[in-house]
Amino acid sequence: MRKNAVLFTVLFALVVTLLSVSAVFWEFNKLNKKQHIDSIFTKDAVLIQIYGEHTQKESSDIMLEANLAVYKFRLEKDEDERKIILEKGTVLKQKAYKKEALLVKRQDLLSLEKVKSLRISMLEYQHTIFFYIQSPQGNSLIHDEELRPYKPWNILYSYMIIIVILSIAFMLILQKLKPLTRLRRDIAKYGDGDMNISFQTDAKDEIGLIVNELENTRLKINSLLESRTLFLRNVMHELKTPIAKGTIATQMLDSQKQIDRFTSIFGRLESLVGEFALIEEVTSLSDKKDFKEYRLVDIIDGAIDMAMIDNEQISVGIVYSTKIFVNYRLYTTAVKNMIDNGIKYSTDKHITIVFKNDELCFESRGECLKHPLTYYIEPFTKDNPSKNSFGLGLYLVDSILKSHDKVLAHEYEDGVNRFIFV
Repeated sequence: MRKNAVLFTVLFALVVTLLSVSAVFWEFNKLNKKQHIDSIFTKDAVLIQIYGEHTQKESSDIMLEANLAVYKFRLEKDEDERKIILEKGTVLKQKAYKKEALLVKRQDLLSLEKVKSLRISMLEYQHTIFFYIQSPQGNSLIHDEELRPYKPWNILYSYMIIIVILSIAFMLILQKLKPLTRLRRDIAKYGDGDMNISFQTDAKDEIGLIVNELENTRLKINSLLESRTLFLRNVMHELKTPIAKGTIATQMLDSQKQIDRFTSIFGRLESLVGEFALIEEVTSLSDKKDFKEYRLVDIIDGAIDMAMIDNEQISVGIVYSTKIFVNYRLYTTAVKNMIDNGIKYSTDKHITIVFKNDELCFESRGECLKHPLTYYIEPFTKDNPSKNSFGLGLYLVDSILKSHDKVLAHEYEDGVNRFIFV
C-alpha cells in the first residue's frame, strides 16, 4: 500500500468528494421537494373555500363538481378507484383544521362559520396529485388535473454533470501520475544494475522536469563510475608490472636477508593490489546474473581451502541441506576473511561457524572489540598496526554483504566474539 500512497490519497480524496457532493445534492433534493410540495399545497385554501361553501349551502354534488372544474379539479366518484388510491397513494402533506374559521362567500358577503373538524391530505398516485378531504359531513377525493408531482430531473442532471467533471478530473490526475509509476520501475532497474536505462521524457510539466533532471544525474553518475573503474583498473595494471619486475629482481640480490625483506614487501604489495581488485569488483557489481543457489557447506569448504588452515582450527555446525542464493566467489571470500580474522585475533586460534535463525555466525574466543563495529568496517583501520594486515578485511566483508542485501553485525558474550551475517 505504501508503494501506491499517492494513488490511494487521490482515490480517497475522490471518494470523499463524491460522498460530500452526493450528500449535498441529496439534502438539496429533499429541500427542493419540500418546497415544491409546500408550493402546490397552497391550493388547499381554494379547496377549503369551495368545500366549505358546499357544506354551508348544502348544495348538490353537481354544483360542487362545477365549482371544482373551474379550478381544474375533478371529484373522484369510483369507489374501487378511490380505495386503490387511498391504499397505495403516497401522502405528501397533511393539514388539520380544528375549530378554525372558514371564509364562506354568501350573497357577496364574507361570514364566519365554525367547523368541528376538517383534515385535508395531498397524495401522489401514478404521477397524479389528489386531495383527500375528511370532515364530519363526509369524505371527498379530488383529482387535480393541473398539478404535477415533483420531478428531480434538473437536480439529477446537475449532479451527473458534476460527477462526470470529477471523474474526468480524477482520470487526468491519474494520467499525470502515470509517469511516476514508470519512473519508479526504471529507478528499480537502475538500482539493480541496468546502467543504460533512460529516464528521458518529452513531458514539460513538473514531473517531466524532475524526470529529465534525474536523467542528467544518471548520465553524470555513469560517467563518474566509468572514470573510476577505468582509473582503478589502469592503476592496478600499472602496479602489477613493477611488482612483478621487483619480485624477479629481488632474486638477484646477494644477501638472503635483503631477499627475504624485499620478497615480503613485494608480496604484501601484490596482496594489496589483489584486495583492491576484489573491492573494485564488489563495488562495481551491477547485477545479480552471477548469483546462484549453493550449499552453504560447499561455500565454507571453499573458504577453508582459500584460508589454508588446519581442520583442527575450525568447527562447523551447519546442516548439509542448507542453501543460500549468492555470488559464489565473493561470498566465499567474505567467509574466508572472517575465518582469517577469527583465528588471527582469537586467544586459542580456533573459530566456530554455525548457522541458526537464517544467520551465519562466526564465534571465537578473545577480547571484546575496543571500538564499535562501524570503526572496523572502514578501510585501513585495525587495532594492532603490527599485525600482518592492511585493515581491509572487514571492509571487504561488509562490501560483499551489502551486495547480497545483508549487513555485518557483532556481539560479545562470555568471552566470545560473535560476528553475524544478518
